[in-house]
Amino acid sequence: MNKELTKNLASGHSACAGCAFPTIVRTILGESDVPVVISNATGCLEVTSTLYPYTAWKVPYIHNAFENAAATISGVERAYKILKKKGKIKKEIKFVTFAGDGGTYDIGFQSLSGALERGHNFLYVCYDNGGYMNTGNQRSSATPFGAATETTPSGKMSFGKMEVRKNLMDIAAAHGVPYAAQANVAYLPDLKKKARKALETEGPTFLLVFSPCTNNWKFPTSQFVSIAKLATETNFWPLYEIEKGKYKINWATEKPKPVEEFLKTQGRFKHLFSEKNKPVIGQIQKMVDAEFRRLASLVE
Repeated sequence: MNKELTKNLASGHSACAGCAFPTIVRTILGESDVPVVISNATGCLEVTSTLYPYTAWKVPYIHNAFENAAATISGVERAYKILKKKGKIKKEIKFVTFAGDGGTYDIGFQSLSGALERGHNFLYVCYDNGGYMNTGNQRSSATPFGAATETTPSGKMSFGKMEVRKNLMDIAAAHGVPYAAQANVAYLPDLKKKARKALETEGPTFLLVFSPCTNNWKFPTSQFVSIAKLATETNFWPLYEIEKGKYKINWATEKPKPVEEFLKTQGRFKHLFSEKNKPVIGQIQKMVDAEFRRLASLVE
């Protein structure tokens, strides 16, 4: 394997075949021109990269509980500033947190909000696979409307998750952060640009990256890039950034594909294609269209 590709995260991890987050981590860290220190919330990335007594990380790394990855990196970043001011550390260092949606949207949201509000100089990266995948696919507030999970199963009385996913991008932007962006593992040039911009921006920055889960979304391991691409081609997962409060859409088409094209690739949505549940697909399409119109209306 290319040594440059694995200079921060080694190939010796145990992530599932077809998992997106090794690509996300390597792409983002590859855009840093200075040494990095990582905090990592409990989750799939942590479990598969730190199998005791081994580690796949080649950079300073701190494993945190679900709820406190942002709080931990805040303390490390503040200690670094003090030591640098005293002349005990000379070099520039960037601080990066990685967490899944469970450790970001839900359990870790309080510490993330606090870190953004205090203005720590760090990058927070959420790899969003739409559920608590490390523990068998329970719903999170990132789980899409209509998806079947272990805690929102489809059946006679339910068509899966009945709540709309939380809009974390707008919530992050509401903290007044200088840069926040939504990216997708299938669009690496776009992810690289956003990672570099986030790493070079002073203050708290935020990246929300689409990360398909082959195990719990139930699709063949070879399909994670094509499925991720469909998410953006259907406007289910738009690519955009918010820089100093200004919105910019990075990819758009006049003729987006129907959201059905994305949904039908995954077992977590297969129940929606029954005669009883087919109207839910129409609801999802209306939601996707309305959200993209809202997003477009925010672009100056």
